[in-house]
Amino acid sequence: MPDPRAGRVAALREAVQHAHLDAVLLTSLPNIRYITGFSGSSALVLITARDVLLISDFRYATQVRSEVGDFARIIIDAQSIWGALFRAQADLAGVEIAGFESAHVLHRDVERILSGGSRWQWRATTDLVEALREQKDADEVAAIAAAVEVAERALGRTLDEVHAGMTELQVAGLLERALRDAGSRGFPFETIVASGPRAALPHARPDDREVRRGDLLLIDFGAIVDGYCSDITRTVVVGPATDEQRGVHAIVRGANEAATSGVRAGMRGQDADAIARRYIEERGQGDAFGHGLGHGIGLEVHEAPRLARTADGVLPTGSVVTIEPGIYREGWGGVRVEDDVVLGAGGPRRLTTFSHELLEIG
Repeated sequence: MPDPRAGRVAALREAVQHAHLDAVLLTSLPNIRYITGFSGSSALVLITARDVLLISDFRYATQVRSEVGDFARIIIDAQSIWGALFRAQADLAGVEIAGFESAHVLHRDVERILSGGSRWQWRATTDLVEALREQKDADEVAAIAAAVEVAERALGRTLDEVHAGMTELQVAGLLERALRDAGSRGFPFETIVASGPRAALPHARPDDREVRRGDLLLIDFGAIVDGYCSDITRTVVVGPATDEQRGVHAIVRGANEAATSGVRAGMRGQDADAIARRYIEERGQGDAFGHGLGHGIGLEVHEAPRLARTADGVLPTGSVVTIEPGIYREGWGGVRVEDDVVLGAGGPRRLTTFSHELLEIG
């Protein structure tokens, strides 16, 4: 099998040349992992027309050689990875103008670059690697699908154990243990568990509120497999659901299904958002859907492309996005149904298989 990293570096070099640069310095850890395969927490990567240079510290001397191998020239420095970068400049021919990732570099590190790296001219860049990451290859899609499967198994196990009288924190604890047991390597974001009126908070942190019989319970969470994330939301009722709860859930579920079947690679993010938004507005709930429809997922749980009213970027073939419409009413609660969807050449494919029905649990 060809090494996907070779094609990624080639594409990045083309983008660097198009930006009128001779090299680019990567400091974003997800971008470094995408380009080189290194998953540690300390690294700099410099890409030139001829070189792939990876610098890390003593803690990762063994790991970096295992994950990266001979794909890059590796420097391990026990003192300062920045110092090692600046010393390496003398050996890198053909570089006069280099870019750095302005979205990921602290001000103090910009000062380091401009002083210690003064052998070259430096320019800020944005999204050179992120643009490449939007389009997933088959292995990336498979990893996200595996993360979805892990998350769904954990959710099923958790819902079997949830009952009235538990706190939101206890529910989150059950879920996070189930995620680990199912094989998740971590949590891509802080688990959201919100019950009753607190379900009206789209990004509520779980607290010590006790879940009561008749409450809506909104759970938004994900898993990580091989570095790739899933992101799923389901809203259930603890006990029997009311007609109003069923009605609101039916609208959100319908908006999710309309958007999932209607979204296509090649359309703009705002056009995808409009499918679900129009569905909700036509049923008189437009003011209660205040956030965007979704976002890309991959090595990060929130990455390009965006699906929102202001997103005019085109959704590329091969991107994996969330579809997550919601309705939120202050003092009453909220409902969100979120799935992960691949935008293939032949149309959308939903990776999430967990039921869309309004489940009554506990």
